[in-house]
Amino acid sequence: MNDFGFGPDEVAAIHLSLKVAIWATLASLPPGIAVALALARGRFWGRDLLNGVVHLPLILPPVVTGYALLLLMGRQGWVGKPLASIGIVFAFNWTGAALAAGVMGFPLMVRAIRLSIEAVDTRLEQAAGTLGAPPLWVFATVTLPLMLPGVLAGAVLAFAKALGEFGATITFVSNIPGRTQTLSGAIYAYTQSPGGDAGALRLVAVSVVLSLMALLLSEALARSVSRRISGVA
Repeated sequence: MNDFGFGPDEVAAIHLSLKVAIWATLASLPPGIAVALALARGRFWGRDLLNGVVHLPLILPPVVTGYALLLLMGRQGWVGKPLASIGIVFAFNWTGAALAAGVMGFPLMVRAIRLSIEAVDTRLEQAAGTLGAPPLWVFATVTLPLMLPGVLAGAVLAFAKALGEFGATITFVSNIPGRTQTLSGAIYAYTQSPGGDAGALRLVAVSVVLSLMALLLSEALARSVSRRISGVA
C-alpha cells in the first residue's frame, strides 16, 4: 500500500480495521442468529425486553455504549476483572475494538436476520417435520437455507458498521496508533492535526471503497443464494 502514498500508521489502521470488522462479524453471527430466532419465533416472558436491550446500541449515544463496555469489560469491570486474571483483556486492546464494533453492529444484524426468518414459509418446515425429520435437521436443511439471504445481509451490515465504528471504540479502547487505531480513529486524528487533510482524504477513500466492495459482494452472494433456492424449489 505504500505505492499509494500510505504511511506505516495508515497501513496499520487499514489492516486493523479489516481485522476488527471481520472478527466482530464472525463472533456476532452465532448469537445474532440465536437472538433473531428467539425474537421471530419465541413466545416467552421478557421477549419485548430482550428486543429493547438488543436495539439499545442503535438509540444510545455510542459514547454511552463504550462507557458501559468499559465498566463491564474493563480491567476492573464486573466481567473484565475475572477475565483479566486469566489473561483475557479487552480494554485498550484490538479485541476490545472488535467487541465494541460487534456490539454496535449487533442490532442491524439481528434485525436483518429476524426479517428473513419471519418471511420463511412455515408450511415448508411443517412438511419436513411430518416426513419424520427432527427439528435440528429441519432447521439445517429448510429454515437456514431460506433465511440465508437475510443472514448474509445482516453480516454485511454488521461488517460495514464495524468498519466505520468510532464513538464506542474510542471510549472503550482509546485511539492508540498501531494497537487500537482503526480507520475512523486515524481519520479523526488527521482532522485534528494541522495539514492532515490529505491523509484524512486518503483514508476516507479507502473506507468508501471497502464499504462498496462489501455491499457489492453481499448483493452478488444474495442473488446466488436466491437462484439456488429457486432452482431447488
